[in-house]
Amino acid sequence: MITKLPLLVFTDLDGTLISHADYRWDAAKPALDTLRAIGAGIVMASSKTAPEIIALRQQLDLEDWPAIVENGAGVLAPNSHASPPTDEYLAVRSTLNQIPANLRRQYRGFGDMDVAEIAGITGLTAEAAALAAQRAFSEPGVWSGTPEERKDFLAALAQHGVMAREGGRFLTLSFGQTKADKMAEFIATYSPRHTVALGDAPNDVEMLEAAEFGIIVANPHRKPLPLLDGERHGRVVRTTLEGPEGWNKAVLELISILEVT
Repeated sequence: MITKLPLLVFTDLDGTLISHADYRWDAAKPALDTLRAIGAGIVMASSKTAPEIIALRQQLDLEDWPAIVENGAGVLAPNSHASPPTDEYLAVRSTLNQIPANLRRQYRGFGDMDVAEIAGITGLTAEAAALAAQRAFSEPGVWSGTPEERKDFLAALAQHGVMAREGGRFLTLSFGQTKADKMAEFIATYSPRHTVALGDAPNDVEMLEAAEFGIIVANPHRKPLPLLDGERHGRVVRTTLEGPEGWNKAVLELISILEVT
């Protein structure tokens, strides 16, 4: 096991390392190659499921590193190809179906959709949408009610221990745990000299603030994040380029500043 690294990178995927529009990551390849060359670690930290991450880790040649799945509700071990048990997801669904009907009908989760609908709402292929539907810990979905009803919806869920996280596209329900919680565990395991987190959405904020360096990747497809505390102290910066292009430029600049080549 690697016990000391020059840099450990925690990265969100959709809208950050992967393009929000076409799900491509090619533009980030120069920085990914440089990270490998200097012996850095790269941990995916996403709302995606374990089956989705398994496929992506293979494509990006990152199977030697763990991944944070479903917004921090679960972890995928290095080189694992096994899907986690679904008990926690089924419990979230059960809780969701116990709240008042007038609120429940305003929320349409992946468990309420077939693969074709998930593909249509995400822009994924049918094959990729089928992987996104294989939940183990959390339920993403779309809220269609009013802001006031949303508050009541979240309060009703909280009474049962279910929390909501807003991501790049969906409102995701789980029994808690954030990307930052799992990030802390991996930092303790790998003891890197430096850490950086990259993200674009509200569910990335804790991770961005907890890292030594945080990078907010521009995503014009969603409302920008508010000013973070780390930005006031210079630890968190924003890219002007969006998605993988912004990711690539920011990571290469950070590597140069840290002189970890």
